[in-house]
Parts: sequence; C-alpha cells; structure tokens
Amino acid sequence: MDPGQKSSPPDDAVASALPEGRKVLVVDDYEDAREMYAEYLEFLGYEVETASNGQEAVERARESHPDVILMDLSLPVLSGWDATQQLKTDASTRDIPVMALTGHVFASSSEKAREVGCDAFVTKPALPDTVADQIQALLRKTGSKPPSR
Repeated sequence: MDPGQKSSPPDDAVASALPEGRKVLVVDDYEDAREMYAEYLEFLGYEVETASNGQEAVERARESHPDVILMDLSLPVLSGWDATQQLKTDASTRDIPVMALTGHVFASSSEKAREVGCDAFVTKPALPDTVADQIQALLRKTGSKPPSR
C-alpha cells in the first residue's frame, strides 16, 4: 500500500454505514421538495416512501415501520407537530426516529419539535446531501430499532 493511500474500513463498518435495506418516509406537502429528497435518497440506496400530509404520514409509518421519518412540520390535514406527537405516543411507532425538516428557523421551533418527539431538526432550505448526512447521523445515533408489535 502506498503511504498516502487510505486503508479500507472493515466490511462490517462499511455495511453499517450503507443505506441498503433502510427505509425512509419523506413527508412534505410541497411536491417538488418531496420528490427531490425522495429521488436523492433512492439514488443513495434507501427505500423511500412519501406522504403529503400528517395524517398520511402517521398511516404510512404504522403500515411500513420506516427506519427514519423526514417530517415537514407545516402540513395540511394534520400538522407535522401533531403527527410526530401521535407517532411518539403510539407503542408501534414511538421508536422510529423523526427528523424535522422545516422552514421554522427560530430556536423555539427547535425546542418545540424536540418536545413533541423529534429526534433531530434541520432547517429548510437544506441541500439533499446535508439531509442524507443528517439521516446517517441519526441512524448511527439511534440504531435500527425493530418495530414494537
């Protein structure tokens, strides 16, 4: 090996960092944003489902038990705040990490998001690679928890 060449990490370290087999639920009422994040995450190897409102997000999460939920907080039908709170009080979905992705930029919004159960908070606009990095960090932090059934 050349002195400047980096060694490869062990196979199990690589596997734990890869998105293969990981499912992300992308929730945003703005179709362009939903599609942009979904397509980028699929390109990286994630399995992606989408929802356009909070009620749909709760239903999809209960049906498919994603590894992480990317949740806009300003949603029709049921807000992202309320959807997150419902998910975190339901035994079958409470262990799913929720990352708020929102235009709410004030510190009070971040605090409120954590109070309702968000595990991470990213403000819009956010580049897809930034969101993907935050998802990876959240998955490493929380691990992939099996659904409680």
